[in-house]
Amino acid sequence: MPVAGVAGGGAAGGGPLILDDLDRHARERPHEPAVIELGAEGDVRQLDWAGLAADVARAAAVLLSLGVAPGEAVAYQLPNRIEFVTLSLAALRVGAVCEPLMPIFRERELRFMLDQSAARVLVVPARFRGHDHLQMALGLRAERPQLRHVVVLGGSGDGAAALCYEQAIAAAQPDLAALAARRPGPERTAQLLFTSGTSGEPKGVLHRHDVLMRAAAAHIRHFGLSGSDVVYVPSPLGHQTGFLYGMWIAVALGAPQVLQEVWSADTGFDAIRRFGVTFVQAATPFLADLTRVARERDTAPATLRTFVATGAAIPRELAREARATLEAEVGGAWGTTESCLGTAFVPGEEPERAWSTDGRPLDNVSVRIVDDHDRPLPPGSEGHFQVLTDCLFEGYLERPAATAEALTADGFYRTGDLARLDADGYVRITGRVKDVINRGGEKVPVAEIEQLLYAHPAVREVAIVAMPDDRLGERACAFVVPADGAELEFDAMQAYLRASDVSKTYWPERLELVDALPRTSSGKIQKYVLRKLATGPVREPGGERTGERARGDARGKAMSR
Repeated sequence: MPVAGVAGGGAAGGGPLILDDLDRHARERPHEPAVIELGAEGDVRQLDWAGLAADVARAAAVLLSLGVAPGEAVAYQLPNRIEFVTLSLAALRVGAVCEPLMPIFRERELRFMLDQSAARVLVVPARFRGHDHLQMALGLRAERPQLRHVVVLGGSGDGAAALCYEQAIAAAQPDLAALAARRPGPERTAQLLFTSGTSGEPKGVLHRHDVLMRAAAAHIRHFGLSGSDVVYVPSPLGHQTGFLYGMWIAVALGAPQVLQEVWSADTGFDAIRRFGVTFVQAATPFLADLTRVARERDTAPATLRTFVATGAAIPRELAREARATLEAEVGGAWGTTESCLGTAFVPGEEPERAWSTDGRPLDNVSVRIVDDHDRPLPPGSEGHFQVLTDCLFEGYLERPAATAEALTADGFYRTGDLARLDADGYVRITGRVKDVINRGGEKVPVAEIEQLLYAHPAVREVAIVAMPDDRLGERACAFVVPADGAELEFDAMQAYLRASDVSKTYWPERLELVDALPRTSSGKIQKYVLRKLATGPVREPGGERTGERARGDARGKAMSR
């Protein structure tokens, strides 16, 4: 059945599709590399364009044999493997909707997402990183009548319990005429991607074929990419950074994409050098790890030209070191699942501007800073950051009220971010609306204080959140991951901020040392988790809890790297 509230696929449309790019590359460069996979055990698999197109046709035939209808969501929980690319394109080939699910999700998240989409097909690996995904999927199927088919990758499958992906692909006989009849129009829904949940319950974001094509084209123009590039994808393909700005742009360009199944900085650094990687877009932790490896080896990857850091603000000290150590252009960018990439540093611009701002709007994006009543503010003012773009989502799945709330009367998307816009059109994100700490009527500039603390030699990572206070309403709590071998005392933090001429009103009034910050798979810090941890009892402000480990399981929620 089609995703609720979304028109089904079907008759051919007049606009270009990513499938057209795939077919063209298979004709024009059949034996050039299309997808290179770095396995968790160090093995390398590779498909050329002809092989990828053939596998897509076979996988599409399997989906048709399972009764997948136009507009229906196909759910798949796969790591960064070749089959993710194949299955994504196969789902689009039959007019279905891609529903990628992060491998870190477990029963609680999957129940919610599968119920939302009413997916009848779920594809999983047999095991990944020690977890039995097949048994989890079979358990979900037993609970949910609408989930008819479990397909397992890397497992035997017995037909009744689960269908073995490899066996099904090998036996498939594609009916090219039937597949051609399923070609979707560009206005059809292509992707259902759930938000990462930095502020609570995930929302299902719907994107059309033509929107994803425009977003990829705008990105390619902005960064000057071509078919001669090699795109490295360490970010999870189940997140928009990996899906659109890794896999999709590589297929659009006809460029090889290098997938890394399990993050290892050493493996990634070696892959960049071995395969001649030129472009990477990934979260800040990936940049930090690669920079560390380059520094330890005292060498830079010769071919790397551009690293776009997204998902979290790029600390200025890290950006300076990364550019010098990797000998590549490094800068920040901003985007959301709902609006795609909105702003980014401009290649060739002054390095300091590349990392001291979140860039300028792409050529298909307009931005503005407004007050609480959507009235525009002058340059330099902090306010609500809103964007207008032709790459905006269709809406949230089965949540019309949330969709309406996300948009202004004149079509701008309310990002939920606070920002400043300078006279030259550069944006600087200063915080989240829900991250604002209102201390007795004074608003703490969270992003600025985090940047200052990041530069402290004893600090590896830091996040500041609000904690409740009976008298002032809120006070600031700093969660710090100490640098290796370092310790940070509360008095030392205060002395550092005092020496930095920071108003005492803005100093964090509680310090919690943690082993890791809770993050989403895309690298965003889950501040709502930290806010919950910060609600525990505090005696009087002043640091009596100096150096204590944060209560709760923040470490267990941290991103795997």
